[in-house]
Amino acid sequence: MPKQHKQRIILIDLLRGLAIALMFIYHFCFDLNYFGYVSIQFNSDPFWLNFRSLIVSLFLGVVGFSLYLAHERHWNHLAWLKRFGLLTLASLAVSLGSYLMYPNSFIFFGILHFIALASLVGLLFIRLGYLNLLLGSIILIASNHFSHPFFNQPAWQWLGLMSHSPSTEDYVPFFPWFGIILIGLGLAHWAKNNPTLNNILHWQNHHAIVTILTSAGRHSLLIYLLHQPIFLGLLYLVTELIR
Repeated sequence: MPKQHKQRIILIDLLRGLAIALMFIYHFCFDLNYFGYVSIQFNSDPFWLNFRSLIVSLFLGVVGFSLYLAHERHWNHLAWLKRFGLLTLASLAVSLGSYLMYPNSFIFFGILHFIALASLVGLLFIRLGYLNLLLGSIILIASNHFSHPFFNQPAWQWLGLMSHSPSTEDYVPFFPWFGIILIGLGLAHWAKNNPTLNNILHWQNHHAIVTILTSAGRHSLLIYLLHQPIFLGLLYLVTELIR
């Protein structure tokens, strides 16, 4: 008997694809700034800080939601191990690549590092249902109001409780962002147990834009790994040509 696969949920892929589209805008502007075509203070401009937070929140909310849907009934360990392995390898590749470009501010705990760890820790919270909404909110609030110099030590910077921001090109610390994972878990539990939300969850649409975004959402990891080398390579070529 052929193995049955769970039907993909278009809305989840669409949200992930939307996050990718927004990420393209952010990173392309970041690269333009790197090559000197524009002047943007990404670490202090409220617009860009909030824009980045929106992108990260979309990605991580979908991660939490998807984690619940994939393992709510039982831990699909083979699928989880495959994904965890890919995320771990991709994280190492990002750290190495960023070190070659930015040795003084390489990515030691960016979004892929976070997702890999959150995918592991999140398994412990799947069964908590609605309680995850409360826990996630508490983590978001508490983490944004607590810091201590102890966590400035390199070994603890990944936690996110430092008294100052580290020098790195991408930083998605465990706190407060694990709160978004928990909220995603809680929302998924709510959607699965509410008939109206469950119907919305299985919304169908085949518009061209939706198809493009959902396709991107299905291949988000590959796109994430490839888009920056492509952007940087193209901008480098353009810069060389106009000199």
